[in-house]
Amino acid sequence: MSDAAHALTLQFLAWVAEAPRTYAQAMEAWRSTCPRLSIWEDAILDGLVAFEGGATRNQSRVTLTPKGRAALGTRATAHEPAPRAHALAR
Repeated sequence: MSDAAHALTLQFLAWVAEAPRTYAQAMEAWRSTCPRLSIWEDAILDGLVAFEGGATRNQSRVTLTPKGRAALGTRATAHEPAPRAHALAR
C-alpha cells in the first residue's frame, strides 16, 4: 500500500471511529469512482470495517473490526473518540 493510500485508510478508520456512521453516510463521504483511490472498498475487502444492525444496508452502522482498530493503532470502541484525522497526517 502506498503512503498516500495508507494515510487515507487511517483517516477513513479514524472517521468511522469518531462517531456513529451509517453505510449511506460512508458511501456518500468515501465512495470514489477513481480505481486508484478505493479506500472505502479496500477497507471492506481487507476486513477493517463491518456492518451492524439496520433494517436496510443503508441504515446499517459501519464499525471498526478488531483488525481495523489495530490498523488505527487504538483500542477505540464506539464510546471512545478516535484521534482526529488531521493529527494522523502529521
